[in-house]
Amino acid sequence: MKKLVIFDLDGTLLDTVLDLGKCCNHILANEGYPTHPIDSYYAFVGNGISKLIERALPPATASAEEAARLLPTFRSYYDIHKADETRPYDGLTALLEKLQSRGVLIAIASNKYQKATEELIGHFFPQIAFAAVLGQRDGTPIKPHPAIVHDIMEMTGVCHKEQIIYVGDSLVDMNTAKNAGVESVAVTWGFCPKERLTEFCPDNIAHSAQELEQILMR
Repeated sequence: MKKLVIFDLDGTLLDTVLDLGKCCNHILANEGYPTHPIDSYYAFVGNGISKLIERALPPATASAEEAARLLPTFRSYYDIHKADETRPYDGLTALLEKLQSRGVLIAIASNKYQKATEELIGHFFPQIAFAAVLGQRDGTPIKPHPAIVHDIMEMTGVCHKEQIIYVGDSLVDMNTAKNAGVESVAVTWGFCPKERLTEFCPDNIAHSAQELEQILMR
């Protein structure tokens, strides 16, 4: 059994796409931009809120600058509505509790901004004593850069990469694990199409919480 399990948040522990999509559509509509069906947002998420907004903008106006202008409005709305429809995936709360009871350190590595990451974790998993909860922070590169994994290693004192396993639902996550040199698990219930998850050759694939438990408990 590994000493430290690092979980991605969106699409891995929590199904957040409905609240993210509704929030983005809200700010788009306020600006007079066209909105998107919620299902479209599965292709927009994964690289942080700024990139989500940029991908949702019309092609003629899509830019990092326009996304940055809309970011404060997005955050203000999302801070209020981020848990309206968001829910943990089936079996994940019980799995976290079981890992904790076995003495495994549990950490979060997300590209969602830090404040929302901490608040969602506190709201949905108050009984879990996470060893680290890290989101997107100013001055720190986002995933798939491995900095967030390195920061978690420093915070937890787990310095040997063979004692760490990283769980995520996207190519961003698989690249993060690869770049950090740690074992990976791709879960298939998240935002990335299942067939694409195999492109980056994850070390393990879990199709259910039960399968993920078997991988993490071995």
